[in-house]
Amino acid sequence: MKVKFLGALLLTATLTFFGCDDNTGTLGIGMLPGSDGISALTTKYPVTTRSVLADSVFAKTSTGYVGRFTDPDFGYYEASFLTELNCIDNFKFPEVYDKEKKTGILTKNEVEGVRLVVFYSTWFGDSLNACRMSAYELQEPLERNRYTNIDPKKYYIKDGSSILLGRRAYTAYDTSVTDEERNATDSYGNKTYYPSITFTLDKEKYGNKWLEYAKTNPEYFENSEGFSKLFKGVYIKSDYGDGTILYVDRVDLQMKYEFYVLNDTTNIPYKAHDGTDSIATTWRTEFASTKEVIQANQFLNSAKIKERVDETDHTYIKSPAGIFTEAELPYDDIYRDLSNDTLNAVKLTFTNYNKQDSPYEFSMSAPSNVLLLRKVDFKSFFEENKLPDNITSYTVKHNNVATNQYTFNNIARLVTTCIQGKDAAMKKAKEEAGDKWNQTEWEKDWRTVYLIPVSITYDTTSSSTSSTMTGIQNDLQPGYAMLKGGPEGDVLELEVTYTTFNK
Repeated sequence: MKVKFLGALLLTATLTFFGCDDNTGTLGIGMLPGSDGISALTTKYPVTTRSVLADSVFAKTSTGYVGRFTDPDFGYYEASFLTELNCIDNFKFPEVYDKEKKTGILTKNEVEGVRLVVFYSTWFGDSLNACRMSAYELQEPLERNRYTNIDPKKYYIKDGSSILLGRRAYTAYDTSVTDEERNATDSYGNKTYYPSITFTLDKEKYGNKWLEYAKTNPEYFENSEGFSKLFKGVYIKSDYGDGTILYVDRVDLQMKYEFYVLNDTTNIPYKAHDGTDSIATTWRTEFASTKEVIQANQFLNSAKIKERVDETDHTYIKSPAGIFTEAELPYDDIYRDLSNDTLNAVKLTFTNYNKQDSPYEFSMSAPSNVLLLRKVDFKSFFEENKLPDNITSYTVKHNNVATNQYTFNNIARLVTTCIQGKDAAMKKAKEEAGDKWNQTEWEKDWRTVYLIPVSITYDTTSSSTSSTMTGIQNDLQPGYAMLKGGPEGDVLELEVTYTTFNK
């Protein structure tokens, strides 16, 4: 064996089963065959796939989803959300104007009105569909439960009753807004119109009473934790209409004040034409849903989605909180056949069927991005805000133009990691399970990966030409794809390229 040839082999081999680091391995290196020749070969292994119901998903997001949408294939799903409102630290209401000290601004220690405003910028479905939204006050503090199977009744219903803040009919696209108003911009060119749904609240209960509390119980306004003891938050749901899902950006609690129009230099009120002090009114956002407070989305699917999961000649991925495709990867077979060889690349492709013309006007499209993730890592990956490491988790975009596929070109590091780590992981799991240990079930979970629709955020502020991934979460917007595979459908293949010494 030529030394330089062996060195070249070790440099070009990207992945092997055993070794002194994470990337290369040398199983059998001490017993090299006598021949100097090596060959790069490709073999294929069958991969079993099936659809699995995603009962709930982790959803750490500041977007609230509300509405109902029915698809002829999957049935309906309903979206609603609960959120606290943020109170900035040491919050202060505007003060009444003091003519002697020339401080403050209000004409009186009262509010003129209070409203809850639900702002949204985008939606899915029929923009002119007639809907109705209801807002309720929470009666129990929200817990940090980010899963989409949260039960809102635990928080907005107490002793069999709820506190209704209001109901409003709406369409996603408000036709009462003129084009001039809709396209208006400020001096910087930013649009000033923001689609919203407004609920008028009791100004005494949610306004003047709070002004009193600011004096008698200032701890309510020290921070968000204190404010949540006074106002625990809101639950927003749709109780009429089918065909539209709003993507809510934020919820504001606004107060209307009457104030003196003051001279910036003297801080004395300007005079009106009749000689009286100049007075005006304004709405001001005092409390709002932000990333700093708890927000939770609930998604409910109809029983019809289970019918799709039970189909056996293909699989599905469906969002939000709908269906994953799971695949069992043949780690043991690969190790048995190729343990003395060098693993170079492992390719796995999911092909989705071309959609026929949908009878539904607002049909869902295939998810743009998917995550391939080990089943054993599913819970921790999202809860711990991890990013794909291209070892045990990978993302790809849907190639809807050329191949209509999700193609993972090289998951070799996943294969080697699972083979190398199996014994240690099994030992640990067995110790933790004790009498409940089930090796067959554990091994199945160990070799199973999920294909999951996800949404990805990137850092777009960098001057670099390549974007940096900053976050990934379960896709909460409507989408689906029917994939080749299934227990009784076309068998998927894992394409393995490896290097072997000539026998």
